[in-house]
Amino acid sequence: MKAVCATDFQFPGQQAKYVGKVRDVYSIGDDYLVMVASDRISAFDVVLPEGIPYKGQVLNQIASKFLDATADIIPNWKIAEVDPMATLGWRCEPFKVEMVIRGYLTGHAWREYKAGKRTLCGVTLPEGMVENQRFPEPIITPTTKAAEGHDEDISKEEIIAQGIVSREDYDQLEKYTRALFARGSEMAAGKGLILVDTKYEFGKRNGEIMLMDEIHTPDSSRYFYAEGYEERLAKGEHQKQLSKEFVREWLMAGGFQGKEGQTVPEMTPEVVSGITERYVELYEHITGEKFVPAAEEEDVLARIENNIKTFLNK
Repeated sequence: MKAVCATDFQFPGQQAKYVGKVRDVYSIGDDYLVMVASDRISAFDVVLPEGIPYKGQVLNQIASKFLDATADIIPNWKIAEVDPMATLGWRCEPFKVEMVIRGYLTGHAWREYKAGKRTLCGVTLPEGMVENQRFPEPIITPTTKAAEGHDEDISKEEIIAQGIVSREDYDQLEKYTRALFARGSEMAAGKGLILVDTKYEFGKRNGEIMLMDEIHTPDSSRYFYAEGYEERLAKGEHQKQLSKEFVREWLMAGGFQGKEGQTVPEMTPEVVSGITERYVELYEHITGEKFVPAAEEEDVLARIENNIKTFLNK
């Protein structure tokens, strides 16, 4: 299947279109959004030159399942999954922070720790930790939500002091973040996985806080295999993981970390196919279901557009 890297739809009542790193978001009237998960892939806040077939379907359907599975914790934006690659939901006023929660010292947190930092987003990190070690308690390390460029680490106190989020709302966001992470961790454990870290985005609709965007996908989360975790940790070995970190590691090995003057390594068909396989693998592990790719012979853009229009016309 050819990757879907761009959409250009016109829907009844459409007011605006926003193109994110991965998703194309269509505003319909005052109340609704249609979010199309493209096959674009980003790392280090850079959209890579090749799309990944089926990645959009994987992201959209994992997010849809987890939104349904956490709706008892917090109301969310989803109304319906209208296509394998698209969801329609409520339009919210987003908070300008992303709530990142980490159960283990890995990825960005480990790179900061290895560089000698012992405070991350205002949170003091214990001394003597090793890569991939579990924190005594999950830590929340929020970031600013940048429209363009890099998201930046920020502390709770800075968020409140700068008026980005009120203290009352922020306290509620923390409670929701911990409850969602606990549910996601429990669900992952049931499939032999560890939910290592993830991020959540929230907004408000009619004064009520709602969960927005994706949840517990390989783009927003990191998973380890539970089996062999302790042995690999004791030996100082890399953990077997299902997340986008393998893409970042491949890029770093090729001399790319999103910095000026650096070039993305060549994304050969083999590299692209390998990334698709990893995304499908995560889908099947985390959902416990066989991934059913949308039919290859279809005009995918026409299918997405028709499915969305059909739902809107209802």
